[in-house]
Amino acid sequence: MEMSPSEYIEKRLDDQINWYDAKSVSAQRTYKLLQTFEIIIAALIPFLSGFVEKHRLISIAVPFLGTLVVIIASLLKLGKYHENWLQYRQTCELLKHEKYLFLTGTSPYEEKSFQLLVERVESIISAENINWSQLATKDDDKR
Repeated sequence: MEMSPSEYIEKRLDDQINWYDAKSVSAQRTYKLLQTFEIIIAALIPFLSGFVEKHRLISIAVPFLGTLVVIIASLLKLGKYHENWLQYRQTCELLKHEKYLFLTGTSPYEEKSFQLLVERVESIISAENINWSQLATKDDDKR
């Protein structure tokens, strides 16, 4: 099945750009939210510790908050939100870069080489999949 350049850009390239963009935004949002909670909760622990002797409930709250910090830090590490945010953003921007070079006939697309566009885009996507697979495998090996 042959695809025209406009079909490929619309059905494959734009689809991938949108996917990586959405995943990057989602990972960034989750990372910043969890990181903010971790910072606030961690900052409360020393503050509240000064009131342990005066208020009995604070002696229960402090270790609970410490546990929350550990849980949030673990979720951040497990979800790799920061790494994913950066990797997805990088891939999204690389794909956009290739698209605009092709559309403007800029080097290496002076001849509007559709085949070259497909090769380069699929190489970027493939490299991202390999990176993801290696990270997942590395995590499994650590367990």
